[in-house]
Amino acid sequence: MPPDRSERTDAADPLGRAMLAHYHDEPGRLVYRDGTDVQDGNVAEFYFSSPESWEPATIEFLERLADHEPVLDVGCGAGKHLLWWAERGVDAVGVDASPNAVRTARERCESREILRKNGNATERGLEDVLVGDMFDLPIEPSTFGAVHTVGTQIGLGRSLAGIREVLTGFARVTDDAGVAVVDNYDPTRLDEEFFGYRPDPREGIAHRCFHLEFERETEDGKQRRDVGRTLQFLLCSPARLREATAGTPWEPCHVTRSDGTAHYKMMLKRE
Repeated sequence: MPPDRSERTDAADPLGRAMLAHYHDEPGRLVYRDGTDVQDGNVAEFYFSSPESWEPATIEFLERLADHEPVLDVGCGAGKHLLWWAERGVDAVGVDASPNAVRTARERCESREILRKNGNATERGLEDVLVGDMFDLPIEPSTFGAVHTVGTQIGLGRSLAGIREVLTGFARVTDDAGVAVVDNYDPTRLDEEFFGYRPDPREGIAHRCFHLEFERETEDGKQRRDVGRTLQFLLCSPARLREATAGTPWEPCHVTRSDGTAHYKMMLKRE
């Protein structure tokens, strides 16, 4: 039976609701939708995976960022990286545009009793996890030594100029010795079977479009579907991402590719 109630607004927050429902062990299903194409959201795998399942390169980047603490995790989701840092005594703060993702991350930290007690957050006027927009970070200048943003969120800049704007914002909130880690998909290693793929005539450039839907049962027993806005990502090769750093204080210094995939991570340092 199809859901009899749907909500499609900027406040629908299907991804955040899916994270919170999963954490509370409540039923529901998250999907990515592009027209008639549907892909499972894999909430447990993407947002609640344990460090034992992470690639060695992921741990390496987290350790390198920890050397520059405090760390700002932009788009922190359910907080799996925040938990990794906190359990190792690393000063880290998360920010996410989803209120329900922030609530999930806070509850996970509180359940493990690892929220910071040392007063640094109070001195900076920050909480451990806060709601905020990547394009207008609610952070004071030069607050952090490192920025971490994965999940190809940098692509939400939608163009090289848009990515440059995001990177400039990251530079504002880091100190002069700051570092950052970002990621993306290299379209030179993709084909049109990639979910949400949109080609572009430019070498090393493509696009990706889809929206998220979360189906769940409400307290009155009815089915409800939360439908998010359409997300548009710029996919760019490492060479193109290097172009986007031009005119910013960032200099690419290290690229790591996931084994057998088009996914890569790039580490940046302040010039």
